[in-house]
Amino acid sequence: MNFFRNKTTRVLILAMCALAFIGITISRFYYKNLNNSIDPRIVGARTLYEKYNGYAQNNEFDSIFYLMDTIESIYANSKHYKDSYETGVLYNNRAASFLIMAFNVDTFDRTVQDSLIFLAEKSAEQSVEIYTRWLNVFRNKNEEEIKDIISPDFYSGLENFSPDQKKRYLKNRIKELMDSRIETERRLSVSYTNLGIICRHKLEYESAANYYTRAIELWDRNLTAENNLNILLNRPLKKRNFIQKLFPPDRDKN
Repeated sequence: MNFFRNKTTRVLILAMCALAFIGITISRFYYKNLNNSIDPRIVGARTLYEKYNGYAQNNEFDSIFYLMDTIESIYANSKHYKDSYETGVLYNNRAASFLIMAFNVDTFDRTVQDSLIFLAEKSAEQSVEIYTRWLNVFRNKNEEEIKDIISPDFYSGLENFSPDQKKRYLKNRIKELMDSRIETERRLSVSYTNLGIICRHKLEYESAANYYTRAIELWDRNLTAENNLNILLNRPLKKRNFIQKLFPPDRDKN
């Protein structure tokens, strides 16, 4: 029993690392280029994300879930964004938050914990589905091909803007999509890591190992997935070296 508790503690720590990575990635991606080229339909969603890291650091779960729901409703109002990678980010953030609650709140009994694990699993699965579908469409496309894909529905809701403004929004969106392809593979890797954590908690070790392996295949610097797999295989845990600490993977230029 002590062995299981020690393992659970390690899983909690690694899950929290995954959540921290997601928060940093979102912050980096959403706010570095806010300007008049950003699609006005979703500026509100990106502005709301400024509150996310603070809520996550303080484990303000009610605020996190309300924030996620509000942001998702903004994306849902635009056909172009409804099923884009941004929605996948929301679902995986929910999954990570449910995991943190399940493993970190001592007042929850086993029934509540199991319910939170179930919600985390469903959210992570949804994020995997969205990321995978999005990557299948955009992964190997060039700028012109992306333009052809998104142009038919992108301008819906922008009728009151000038042609020059609409072109600027489209051009910026194409750049965002191109820049997001590598990052979205890493996001998908984190989603698989969270599913591995969930399976491991449910004692489904083979499934957990498969998820960790898929996560590492997508992103070979996913140390959280690698160390969870090392725990399952009774291998030594790996530490980041000095260079990796100074330049963590989320700072890579995409």
